[in-house]
Amino acid sequence: MPAETVHLTPPIQLLFIDDDAGYMAVARHLLSKYQGRRFLTIWKQSPSTGLAFLETRPPLDMIVVDYYLPEMNGLELAREIRARNIDTPIIFLTSNRDFRLAIEVMKFGVEDYLIKDEAVDSVLPRSIINILERVRLKQRIAAQAKTDLIARKRTDAIHELVVTVCHEFNNPLAAIKISTDILLRQELSDEDKRVVTAIDNQISEVEREISRLRDLNFERIDFTKL
Repeated sequence: MPAETVHLTPPIQLLFIDDDAGYMAVARHLLSKYQGRRFLTIWKQSPSTGLAFLETRPPLDMIVVDYYLPEMNGLELAREIRARNIDTPIIFLTSNRDFRLAIEVMKFGVEDYLIKDEAVDSVLPRSIINILERVRLKQRIAAQAKTDLIARKRTDAIHELVVTVCHEFNNPLAAIKISTDILLRQELSDEDKRVVTAIDNQISEVEREISRLRDLNFERIDFTKL
């Protein structure tokens, strides 16, 4: 008896909102026989039942919406989905190639639209996978950009703090430096002169280190490890 196949990759969870039962049978058949990935298909026949499902269901991977629907068309449904702060990627299904519609639906975060008659054989599952991978890539890029922005803001804040601290140190150091310079021009015993000279040298060394700290290239430091 052959060993049971173990699927390590979770299925792609799809919500279809389409009142065409015949097309749904075809779509489920195309998705079920695709060997690259598994699909978990949920079907709702109207916008109202689809929206009700989305309100109670954990996040899905993708929503596939037909344009011609009862109650409202697919464009209105996409607008309503976004109005409810549901950011699941949306694919449009349509019977006709309408570029004006394509431009309009993109305003509501619709990732792409497929012509039903062209989505045959492996076209439908491959298109869904490609669109999902593209969406996830955009999400990773956006997340990385956010991380980079936070890191830059943190770097700028630390640099500003260091500059402020350096400035606060420089004021009293400058006063001490002036004092040691005045003292060194006075008649001092050898011991006093040695002490004042040592202080003067140490103040100069501290000033140099503060200057190095102030001019440090903070962009090379990974503050996320702190």
